Amino acid sequence: MKKIYIPFILCMLLVIIGCKPKPAANTTDDKDKKSEISDEALLDSVQRRTFNYFWDGAEPTSGMARERFHVDGEYPLNDKNTVTAGGSGFGIMALIAGIDRGYVTREQGLERMTKIVSFLEKADSFHGVYPHWWDGETGKVKGFSEKDNGGDLVETSFLLQGLLALHQYYVDGSDAEKALAARIDKIWKNADWNWHRNSKNVLYWHWSPKHSWEMNFPIRGYNECLITYVLAACSPTHGVPAEVYHEGWAEGGKIIEPHELEGYPLNMHYQSVSGVGPLFWAHYSFLGLNPTGLKDKYADYFQEMKNYTLINRAYCIRNPKGYKGYGEDSWGLTASYSVKGYAAHEPEEKGDHGVISPTAALSSIVYTPEESMKVMRYLYNNLGDKVWGQYGFYDAYSETEDWYPQRYLAIDQGPIAVMIENYRSQLLWNLFMSHPDVKSGLKKLGFESSVLY
Repeated sequence: MKKIYIPFILCMLLVIIGCKPKPAANTTDDKDKKSEISDEALLDSVQRRTFNYFWDGAEPTSGMARERFHVDGEYPLNDKNTVTAGGSGFGIMALIAGIDRGYVTREQGLERMTKIVSFLEKADSFHGVYPHWWDGETGKVKGFSEKDNGGDLVETSFLLQGLLALHQYYVDGSDAEKALAARIDKIWKNADWNWHRNSKNVLYWHWSPKHSWEMNFPIRGYNECLITYVLAACSPTHGVPAEVYHEGWAEGGKIIEPHELEGYPLNMHYQSVSGVGPLFWAHYSFLGLNPTGLKDKYADYFQEMKNYTLINRAYCIRNPKGYKGYGEDSWGLTASYSVKGYAAHEPEEKGDHGVISPTAALSSIVYTPEESMKVMRYLYNNLGDKVWGQYGFYDAYSETEDWYPQRYLAIDQGPIAVMIENYRSQLLWNLFMSHPDVKSGLKKLGFESSVLY
C-alpha cells in the first residue's frame, strides 16, 4: 500500500506549498530578454561559447582542435581523434583571446599551449611542413585524400599564423612562457617553404613522401592562400624571394582584373568560375594579417575584402533563387556543411544551395560590423536553439529545407572567435603584425601598412 500512496501524498504536498511547474522554454519573456541583450554582451557570449570548441572540445591527448564535432550523431570516418592543422591554428588564436579575456587563467592557458606545442614537436611533418590531418593520439598523419598524405603548405601556414601570434603573446612573459616561445620559434624556422617551390617561382600546395608532387597544385591568387605566400617570404631560414610572390601568386600581374559584381568594384582576379568565391577567402589570411591599411600594387586589402563581403551579402538579399530566410539579417555563403554533404557555397546561382553558414557573416564583422551584428541577432533571437549550441552557432542551416544540423567544423568556428576579438580589440592582429619576421617579410614583398614602420 505504501508504494501506492506515497507518491500521491508527495504530489498533494507540492500543491499545498505552492510549487509550480518550470515554465516552458522559448516563452515570450525569453525572447524579450534575448532582444534586450547588448551588442557587447552578445559578442562576448558568442565568442566565449565558440572558444569552448577549442577548449572543452579539444582532442584530449594532443590539445589540438578536432576536425569536427557532431552533437546530433556519431563521428564519421572515425573523426573523434582526427585533429586539423589549419583549424588548430585558428583555435590557438581563439584560445589566446580567451586567455586574455579571462575565460581561463593564464596558467591554464600555458598548460594547454604547452601540450599543443609538445604534440607538434613530435607529430609527423615533412620538411618541416605539417599535414592537413593527424591522429591526435599518435601524431601520425591521416590522409586528407589518397595522394594528400604528406605536407600541406596552406594548412601549415594557417597553423603557423596562430603560432606566431602565440609567440608574441609569450615572448616577453614569464620564464615558462618565454621558454615556450623559444620552442615555437624552432617550429617556425623549421618549415621549408623553398622545398614547396619544386624549383619554380610558385608554391605548390602538397608534397607526399609516397606520391611526391603528383597532386600538382600550384597556388595562385586570389583565394584563401595569401597568408601562405606572406609567411613563405617572412621565413628567416627557408624564405622564398619576392619573385615567387609576384610571378606565382600574382601571375606576373594577371591577378589585377578590375570588375564589378552586385554594384561593388573589385580589383583582383579570383580563382572561381563565378568571378568571386566563398566568403572564407576574406577570412583565413586575415585572422593575424591585419588588412586595415594594408596595400600592395595589387589591392587595398581592407577595401577589397569589404567589397567582397558586401557582394556576398547583396547576392543573398537579391536572392535570385527565392530561398526562404535570405535577407538583410540572414546572409553568408561559404564552405561548410550542406544539405547534401559539404560544399563551397558561392554567391552565384550554380553555387548557391540555399544554405547559410553563420561563420560567413560573423567572421566578416571586421569589414561589415553593422551588417554582421544583424545576422548575429537574427540567429540568436529568431532561430535560437535551432542554430545555437554548446560551442556557439552550428555550422550551417537551410530554412528552405527546414534543415538544422547540430554540427561544428573547426575551420569554421575558429574565424568567428578570432574575428570577433579583432573587432573588439585587434588583439590577434596586433600580436601577429608585431612579429619581426612578419614585418620584414611584408616589406620584402612591397606591402604598405602603418604598423610596419
